[in-house]
Amino acid sequence: MSTSSNKLACLVFGLLISWGALAAEPVAVNPDHPDRYVVVRGDTLWDIAGRFLRDPWLWPDVWHVNPQIANPHLIYPGDIITMTYVNGQLRLGLERGSLVQLSPQIRSTPLDGAIPAIPIDAIHQFLTRPYVMDQDELDSAPYVVAFADEHILGSNDVKAYVRAIDTTDNRKFDVVRPGDAYKDAETGEILGYEALYISSSDLLQPGDPATLMLSNMELETIKGDRVLPVAEDTPLNTFFPAAPKQEVNGSIISVLNGVTQIGQFNVVVLDRGASDGLEPGSVLTIDHRGETIRDIVSKTAGETVTLPDEPAGTLMVFRTFDRVSFALIMKASRAIHVLDRVHNP
Repeated sequence: MSTSSNKLACLVFGLLISWGALAAEPVAVNPDHPDRYVVVRGDTLWDIAGRFLRDPWLWPDVWHVNPQIANPHLIYPGDIITMTYVNGQLRLGLERGSLVQLSPQIRSTPLDGAIPAIPIDAIHQFLTRPYVMDQDELDSAPYVVAFADEHILGSNDVKAYVRAIDTTDNRKFDVVRPGDAYKDAETGEILGYEALYISSSDLLQPGDPATLMLSNMELETIKGDRVLPVAEDTPLNTFFPAAPKQEVNGSIISVLNGVTQIGQFNVVVLDRGASDGLEPGSVLTIDHRGETIRDIVSKTAGETVTLPDEPAGTLMVFRTFDRVSFALIMKASRAIHVLDRVHNP
């Protein structure tokens, strides 16, 4: 089975087995819930859960695993999700559909075709790229000073000369470009710097300068671009959605992928990170930040009033840095903007 299939299967399995006990408080249902739903291709677990529950990320709290069903933690197109009550407790269960063909052999890895927990394609490129770096990391990173054969810019299969890589401990490097500073929405404090992915590269010869061969170009490389060793860690693809364990109050400070209208399945940057108690899977509520407007009725010249915040949606953190994190917008009930607030659900 392919690596991507393994990752997808781990994502599904990890979400559904992450909690075994019922929630301390009753899980609220969607008032328009069906009693049964037939899974179709293109569904995600989050979407299906939203048909039954007010808060889709609480799905595992009411999931009933039937041990008589092969791979009960995985859901396939054609399967039927049922909603019942047992001793007054809400329960979601699975009836294996006719479209699924499973071997009776016990497998250590699930079969292809299981639906994902969230739209993994929306975040795949951000699981390892881009980066967030602090000033010291930027200052100490090797950087491009020139290109071979009198090239002004770097492109695929062009050699780049880099100061300085003295060892062969790493053979593969990403080329990144320092970008805008990420700042705390309230204090203006710099939390880190965007490091935009430019290309991949292979170390040909260490030294000062070192020689690298450029490849997988997304943007042309320029002098001053930084070079970072590629981490060998497998990117996280298994998420356990849950409220943060401590109180989190932050803001959306940027949106990735160059979009200007923030909506469902867009990736945003938060001004809170691992040091603030966030981890991959943390679920937060988004509130549209109330505008401060001039009171044209007041007799006091120039008087202003700040409107209340309004609920705008839900997001899930999927990658954290020390003081910044990336999150996927899972639900947008109204337009979402940079500087909108985020907090525990």
